[in-house]
Amino acid sequence: MKKAIYPGSFDPITYGHIDIINRAIKIFDEVIVVVSKNANKKFLLSDEERQTLIQKIFDNQKVKVIIFSGLTTKCALENGASTIIRGLRMITDFEYEFQMNLANKELNKEIDTVFLMTDIEHSYISSSLVKEIHNLAGDISKFAPPAVIELLDSKKKSD
Repeated sequence: MKKAIYPGSFDPITYGHIDIINRAIKIFDEVIVVVSKNANKKFLLSDEERQTLIQKIFDNQKVKVIIFSGLTTKCALENGASTIIRGLRMITDFEYEFQMNLANKELNKEIDTVFLMTDIEHSYISSSLVKEIHNLAGDISKFAPPAVIELLDSKKKSD
């Protein structure tokens, strides 16, 4: 069984992320979406909220969603995955991702990285952009699914 992990903050998940996951499940038997837990980073959504959103969007046996803190290569090993999926939007993403790939190879030569280019219609979308537009009362329906909009709306009302 070919397993891959797709790590990210997914704060929140966007149509760009969803595009990468949908294409990854065509290549791998199982895609483990790894919600990164990072005490040094300020997230709008809790780890559990991010995990639940992704599970709600992907009611698919080929997609598993976990929360993980630590090295990506360690996460891959612990979950029986030999591949890390990374999405690329622009050429600037490649430079950072290439550097991460080299570091991951030093940590574990058995783990490969597969880069998937997001569809051009999603190439400019980022979680930060979605949050900023939403905070300014803009329409984010072209960037994120209804479940994300509902959660962000509820968070805004509680502020």
